[in-house]
Amino acid sequence: MSSRLHRSLGLRELIFMGLIMIQPTAPMPIFGVVFNEARGHVVSAILVGMLGMMCTAYSYGKMAQVYPSAGSAFTYVGKTLHPAAGYLTGWAMLLDYVLNPVICTIWCAKAAGNVLPVVPYAAWVCFFALVFTGLNLRRIQATARTNQLLTVAMGGVIGWMLVATWQSLQAPVNWWQPFYDPAQFNWQNFSKGTSIAVLTYIGFDAISTLSEEVHDPRRNILRGTVLVCLIIGVLSAIEVYAAQLVWPVGRPFPDVDTAYVHVAGVAGGPWLFHVMNLTLLVATVGSGSGAMGAGARLLFGMGREGSLPPGVFGYLDPVSQVPSRNVLLIGGLSLAGGFLVSYQLGAEMLNFGAFLGFVGVNLAALKRHGWHPVPAIGMLVCGFLWWKLSVLAKVVGGLWLVLGMAYGWARGGLSRPFTAGEVE
Repeated sequence: MSSRLHRSLGLRELIFMGLIMIQPTAPMPIFGVVFNEARGHVVSAILVGMLGMMCTAYSYGKMAQVYPSAGSAFTYVGKTLHPAAGYLTGWAMLLDYVLNPVICTIWCAKAAGNVLPVVPYAAWVCFFALVFTGLNLRRIQATARTNQLLTVAMGGVIGWMLVATWQSLQAPVNWWQPFYDPAQFNWQNFSKGTSIAVLTYIGFDAISTLSEEVHDPRRNILRGTVLVCLIIGVLSAIEVYAAQLVWPVGRPFPDVDTAYVHVAGVAGGPWLFHVMNLTLLVATVGSGSGAMGAGARLLFGMGREGSLPPGVFGYLDPVSQVPSRNVLLIGGLSLAGGFLVSYQLGAEMLNFGAFLGFVGVNLAALKRHGWHPVPAIGMLVCGFLWWKLSVLAKVVGGLWLVLGMAYGWARGGLSRPFTAGEVE
């Protein structure tokens, strides 16, 4: 039985998959929270976050040139720094990949309940957990085609929002205020807002988990990762800039969690309000499905190396050539999480593992390729953002790491050498 994934993706398909993993509408669900925390400086928070993420994307691409395998950060850190560091990096990033589909399941269930309140929340949780799982059990080619259609559709709605914003503006307009408002700016609040705004980019690293399914991965993973991060950053800045022009600082939102939908309603009326609500629901389905697939491939990489039981986590379905057991496991966790975890707690925990993984990959790039300012900047920015996480997130994340160390020690995963993963 083959232990390699099938190469079927070109650069264009990779970019489309990266865009849908992150969501072209990524800043919209968190717009209200960042707006309140950063006192209206959402555009600047998005752009500062892009600096750290672009540098980290570069590091991911450089490491994928050396190790074009499915393990991503787990492989990069383990092969470059130490197997124990790679194991703990992979374990930490499981929080990112597992909790992303969990919070997407929760958000989709609640959003769908707003449209059809007669259907109970529990039924929507079951439905969306099954949707995410079913999409990932399909062949990767079918998933790529679906993602392209979703990306184009969301782009159309974003265009509608921008046109509606322009038509709704009334002179005079302070075009600079969304970037910097001296009456509202506070560094402490801006830093906290930026640590949340970086959620916009969470998922770009998942592109590297597709290394074994990409043609010419040593070239295309670097280009695809950096381009996706850049496109999302620029697009997100435009989206939130438009929203800030419509919604002035100091005006409370009817609901912070769905703030962007209310902004769309002000700009374009009831039709845009409902279409935007539906668009964010569809976008979240794409994000949750993409995160589940990335998490399954991360587990596959760890299972193939022996850090996790290979009979379960290193298994590939002989027909679809996807790590189906891992997909089913994360699908089950998404179902359970929909009943056991709040959206807020899941979102806070997600960043704990992501930032640790980003720091590790930047550090690995520095060691592998020598001193370079780009990975150094990425490491510093990601470390700073990790420090800005809530105390609860760091405490629970620390407990997760302790559990991982205990499990790895018992199985020998902390000292097990890497033997696979380098692909010709």
